[in-house]
Amino acid sequence: MSTELTFKEVAEHNSKKDLYVVVHDKVYNATTFLDEHPGGEEVLLDVGGQDATEAFEDVGHSDEAREILAGLLVGPLKREAHDPAPAAMTTQNPSSSGTASGAGMGVGLYAVVLVGVLAAFGVYRYMQAQSEK
Repeated sequence: MSTELTFKEVAEHNSKKDLYVVVHDKVYNATTFLDEHPGGEEVLLDVGGQDATEAFEDVGHSDEAREILAGLLVGPLKREAHDPAPAAMTTQNPSSSGTASGAGMGVGLYAVVLVGVLAAFGVYRYMQAQSEK
């Protein structure tokens, strides 16, 4: 059973002993995760009782982090007219951004390997020339 909460209700849960955050219009109880958060509890306390969507997405959390977040779900956020606008939803798939940077890393890695092989070949040829003298 999920509980629908308003921003006003979420804002009341902003302490170390009672901490709610909003990510993509869903309310999560992060209280039990404070001590386990890899970035430290301060990161969560800074966004406690608020919309943390932008902060969550800026970090680029892993699939495992998203699974943990799903386990903390309280329920959907009930938006009211006076609430702040929702954080902009990014259309970029988190896994696709890793692929693009991974491809760039692959090209650089090939270049380093190629230079290493050429250097090793040069040393080999030099050593052969020295042994023939």
